[in-house]
Amino acid sequence: MQGLYQAAGWILVTLGALSVFSGVVAFFPVFSYKLWFTGWSVWIACPIWNGALGPLETFFLKNQANLLTTDGSVFIHGSFMAVTAGVLLLLAHKDWTQRYLWEASFTFVILNLMGCPLHFAVALESALLGPYCFYSLSGVAGTGYLGYAVAFPFPYAKFPSVCVDPPHYEEYHLILQAFDLCLSFAMLCASLTVFLKLCVRLIWNGHIHV
Repeated sequence: MQGLYQAAGWILVTLGALSVFSGVVAFFPVFSYKLWFTGWSVWIACPIWNGALGPLETFFLKNQANLLTTDGSVFIHGSFMAVTAGVLLLLAHKDWTQRYLWEASFTFVILNLMGCPLHFAVALESALLGPYCFYSLSGVAGTGYLGYAVAFPFPYAKFPSVCVDPPHYEEYHLILQAFDLCLSFAMLCASLTVFLKLCVRLIWNGHIHV
């Protein structure tokens, strides 16, 4: 059983780090510096804002800080919660703290379960809407979302080269959104597994300490 929590912890940390990487890359359309083509989905769901804060929670945890009094003004999303939950599970596996470690892990696993569906829904909507770029189609040019300018959902295979600036943004956008969909689903499965295991332990033993 301990091996399961350790594996889940590493999985959540790895997926959270990949989500941070995906968020950083999403701010640079086709690896360019044209940030004005960054779409709404990146600004809402991009994990770079708080993703790097996960390791800081470990410091407060080691100093017996109350992890349940998180500042409500902080926008918490999938990768931050995944990294934090993963770190807490790994610390719980090593038993580096004495009392509230499993409770904190359980809390962040629940928060991650709530954030993953939102991350999935935003990535799916963004994939269907298409990228935000300067497009040219049948003599008509403009700047906007291809899902509004051409068709919704945007047919990537039918119009592979509509984006003029940045070029090849359709493939780049679709790959990133597909990657985010896979990441959010994998984080949801890992978090759900840990959540169910801890719930069963809570029901049978009256506590979630392993």
